[in-house]
Formats: sequence, structure tokens, C-alpha cells
Amino acid sequence: MTLQPAVKNLLNQIYAAFESGVPKIEEMSVQENRDGLLAFYKDLRGEVQEVAKVEDVQIPVDGSEITLRLYTPEGQGPFPVIMFFHGGGWVLGDLEIVDPICRSLSNSTECLVVSVDYRLAPEYKFPVGIEDCYAATKWASENIAKHNGDPSRIVTCGDSAGGNLAAVIPLMAKDRGGPNIAYQIILYGVTDFSFSTKSYLENGKGFYLETTAMRWFADQYFNNEEEKLNPYASPILAKDVSGLPPALVFTCEYDVLRDEGEAYANRLKEAGIPVEVVRYDGQIHGFFWMPVLMDDAKDAMNKITNAIKKQFSAFV
Repeated sequence: MTLQPAVKNLLNQIYAAFESGVPKIEEMSVQENRDGLLAFYKDLRGEVQEVAKVEDVQIPVDGSEITLRLYTPEGQGPFPVIMFFHGGGWVLGDLEIVDPICRSLSNSTECLVVSVDYRLAPEYKFPVGIEDCYAATKWASENIAKHNGDPSRIVTCGDSAGGNLAAVIPLMAKDRGGPNIAYQIILYGVTDFSFSTKSYLENGKGFYLETTAMRWFADQYFNNEEEKLNPYASPILAKDVSGLPPALVFTCEYDVLRDEGEAYANRLKEAGIPVEVVRYDGQIHGFFWMPVLMDDAKDAMNKITNAIKKQFSAFV
């Protein structure tokens, strides 16, 4: 396959900027990367849609508190609940950068979306971020009914590092006896830190998310090499994935994370779990945040909506 025209144009702009002296991810400080992420995606995320209600809720986590942003759609409810974990390599991203995406997700799926402002590395290294996301999901299970959400229909969803979290939280819930998670949506997520798959060899340079950047993110996130082998970091290394919820897994042809995403989907399938895998040919990492440029972002939103409605059709 070849790159889609919109993807090719974007990559030409990105690499022209690098040639003119704009630094790459691994060449910048954490704060420069955080500022740069918003600048990059700001005009690509689409319109800021109105939703019926948006509210911020603070919840306690180990030694601190974090903010959850709740997006409630029009309608009667109680609504299915999407726990949304943003991408950004466990280092970048926040509630604001994914606000337009979460609004669109809530309206499209007719779900109550809970966007989780988990604490970021390197200030808070592994496993703080995943423990925050687990605490948020547990809080939703116990409290979301007060906000017109249905705790029996909880979905984990995220992109990139958030896709990793969307896969890891069901594993944690299984190991810890709850909360019950009904479905998982993994958008080009990290499942493995070996950096050795065929897609890393094929796509490690020249396609936006490069191997050097992924290694930089890992260096920020982990305290040591051993942590990369923890199943709550690399869910593909989990000894037993039976009993996990059904999954929708997205991958991109020109993404270093393509093969590990598909390998994790295969592991789930082998354990008897219903899995739908969607690979976007000619596409690169990060497209879900680019509906202005990428038709695939709209297609993925439609596929998420249809999958959720199909999953919960018995409730209607």
C-alpha cells in the first residue's frame, strides 16, 4: 500500500519543519513537548460540539486527587459509560487537548464519557498513571449512577498510551475482582516495549511517531528496564487474558505500534474473546485526533459508535 494523500501531505510538512530546524520529540524537554503537542493538534481536532452537560469532578487517588471531566449527551439515560484515557506517551496530554474529541465521542455514541486527567511521567512514573486510571474506573463503577451513567455498561477507551491504559485497566480489574468492564476499545495502543516488531523495523523512521520518540517516552515513564516486562505495562505479556471483555482494536499500516496491537488482538481471540480488528491502510499514528484532515478519524468514530450500540443492543 501507499500513503493516503492527506497523510503524505502532512508528513511532508512535518519533515520539512524538522529540516528547517524544528526539534523532534526526543530533542525537546518535557514541557516543550507538552506545549508542542497542543500546538500541533489544536486546529486538527474539529469543531467543539455542544453536549448536554460537562462537569469536572475531583476524586481521591493515592496521595493526591485527580480531575475527571464528565460529558453527558442529550437523552434520558442512564447512559453507557466510556472511560477515556488520552494519548501522549504517558508524558503529554490533558483534559483540554482531548476536549473536542470527547465531546464528539459522547454525542456520536450517546454515552457518558469520563475523560481521566491521570498524573503524567516523568513527575509520576509507572505505575502511578495506571493506578489513577484504575481508581477512576472504580470510582465510576461506584458513583456514576448519580450522574445518570449505567455502571453495568462501562467501556475502557483510549488512543496510543491511552490505548495501552484501555487494555491494562481490564486486566487490573480482572486481577483485583472488579470493577466490571463490558467492552474495551484500543486505538493504536502500546502493548509491548520490546521495540522489535516488524512494524518497528518498517516504520521506525519517517512516519511521525518514530522509534527514537517511543524510546524517549519509555525513558520518561519507567523507573527501570524490568518494569517494561510488567503486564500492566506490556499487556501482551499477561499470562492469562481469558475472561477479559470483548474488544475493538484499531491499527495503522504506517505505525510502529501496528504489529503489537494486532498481536494483542490475536491473543484475545485465542482466549475466546470476541475481537474486531480494523487496520487503516495508508495511515499513520495519531489520526484519531485529526478529523479535520483524516476521513479515517470520522470512520473510526462511526465504527466505535456502531460497536458500542451493537454491544449494548440487549439493553435497548
